[in-house]
Amino acid sequence: MDTESTHSGYSYHSSRSGRSNRHGDRSRERHKASSKDSVRSERSVVINPPDTPSQDSPIHNGEPLPGEPTPTAEQEDEAQDDNWGETTTAVTGTSELSISQEEVVGLGKGLHDRTQGFQRYLPVAVGLCVGLLVLATPLTFLLLPAVMWPDRLQACGAACEGLFLSIAFKLLILLMAMWALFLKPGRASLPRVCVYRAFLTTLILLLTMSYWLFFGVRILDAQDEDYHGIVQFAVSLVDSQLFVHYLAVVLLELRHLQPCYSVRVLRSTDGETRHYNIGQLSIQKAALSILEYYYRDFPLHNPALLSASKHRAAKHLAGLKVYNVDAPGNTAGAQPSNGNQSRAMVTAAAKRKDSAHNELYYEEADYERRVRKRRARLVVAVEEAFTHVRRMKKEDERATPSDIMDVREAALAIFPSMARALQKYLRTTRRQHCHSMESIQKHLAFCLVNNMTPKAFLEAYLAPGPTLQYGPERWMADQWTLVSEASVTGGVKEGSEFLLKCLDFSLAVTIKGIPYIRLTEEYIDPKSHKFILLLQSETSV
Repeated sequence: MDTESTHSGYSYHSSRSGRSNRHGDRSRERHKASSKDSVRSERSVVINPPDTPSQDSPIHNGEPLPGEPTPTAEQEDEAQDDNWGETTTAVTGTSELSISQEEVVGLGKGLHDRTQGFQRYLPVAVGLCVGLLVLATPLTFLLLPAVMWPDRLQACGAACEGLFLSIAFKLLILLMAMWALFLKPGRASLPRVCVYRAFLTTLILLLTMSYWLFFGVRILDAQDEDYHGIVQFAVSLVDSQLFVHYLAVVLLELRHLQPCYSVRVLRSTDGETRHYNIGQLSIQKAALSILEYYYRDFPLHNPALLSASKHRAAKHLAGLKVYNVDAPGNTAGAQPSNGNQSRAMVTAAAKRKDSAHNELYYEEADYERRVRKRRARLVVAVEEAFTHVRRMKKEDERATPSDIMDVREAALAIFPSMARALQKYLRTTRRQHCHSMESIQKHLAFCLVNNMTPKAFLEAYLAPGPTLQYGPERWMADQWTLVSEASVTGGVKEGSEFLLKCLDFSLAVTIKGIPYIRLTEEYIDPKSHKFILLLQSETSV
């Protein structure tokens, strides 16, 4: 028995060492092939698995036991299996370089904010550089000849000095026009470059470079002595720049003013719909205009209002039960009873389905009744609070200046009398997340300072307002995605459709062309309105 066990143990170790040798050969070949390219490759972080003790080289906690030889690198490669990533458990610990998941998210958010700031101010920086080049070029044309060959220049007469005055005022007008049109922060970051802006920038650069080439060849190389002609050359450049700016005003500001299309905007969650008229715009510019209209006109998106319909659907589905009559566990005698029970449940579900509209009707009626009840209580509470403020204001007029209460203190004093009614109303209408206590107290103080009525105070809470009425933290949509089959730099057309998606909902946009209206005139002769009244003598007066 001892011989057999020793032999079996030896054969086991020999076969295992043979397999490890074959795996080690393949791993050494891959290691040699990859080591040549590792020098030129990018830096990477490799997490090696801990060594596991074996009978050949027992190791404890990464160190060999006393009296055992230290394994070399080749022996470690031989002992490593091909599928070590699937069969090895990596033991990790806390080090000085370890960071948490929140820190990783913070690093990504900081990088994203810096990228957004760079994208926002990049067009302004490019416009500033182009503007400086445009303004400095005519002045350079006037200064270079006076600096490089001043002795050979002809005298500048009265007409030449008048051109100096013309250049000064034209450059001042051009500077103000460029500041008003180009040097302003962008309203949004678009997915693509604006075609017209890129065209105008290219055009002004080509114009400036053409004048520079002509100036270098015909004036600098020849050292022209006619300074009056040089000044006229600079004046022609300024005139060309003014015409390019006029073209920019037409393309960027005036072209899209005339309405050409009717846009239908549909919110995906609650079906809120608005219609707008737009002009000749690209798809990304039209999307930007629609988002501006959305924040101004659409009521705030409230996901809490959608929970009622979901709860009703879940309640309806909870009453439907499905039975497997032919299940293996059921006996032949139990199948008829299960079949009768399933038919009874299907019949009850059908009856419940027929009465679903009644449940919806009574549920909506009960909700409207509760809203009217909470609203009446809120109106009464606010009116009593404002009446108390007016009464205290008359008493303060007769009081000493030291006893007069500040507006902020008055708002804090009367707020508890209406807080409970306002809180219950906002919870009933599911808008309690839209208003914080601080914002309500600030709005109340504003109404008291400006001597507003209770109805003016309640206007912000009785009906949902537009999205911009609330803070940015309530919008829940700070980044939008434009989904369009057509190119976003192309113009909108009849029947164009695209989607504006955010985190919780999307806006479906459909574009229809405004029809051509034929208006005719029908002339009515003024004499046709005249008539004669004949009175008889026996007619009673």
